[in-house]
Amino acid sequence: MFVEPAETQVRALSTVQVAQLDAALSEIAVDPAGVTPHASASALRDYQHSGVRIVFYATALGSILIVTYVELD
Repeated sequence: MFVEPAETQVRALSTVQVAQLDAALSEIAVDPAGVTPHASASALRDYQHSGVRIVFYATALGSILIVTYVELD
């Protein structure tokens, strides 16, 4: 699930970037708790790998990722 501003950021991505984002989200889904905690908010996670940055938090059971920020090179 994407919230603003992530939703707006995703709409601006190219097809190639969307594929990169999908791959990163699939990787995160395997172990959301294993992603580095965000520096300023402990509930948030900050995934950064191969030019992709995703800031998110997971629901209590970890079954839903709430994406708050997306950045791709």
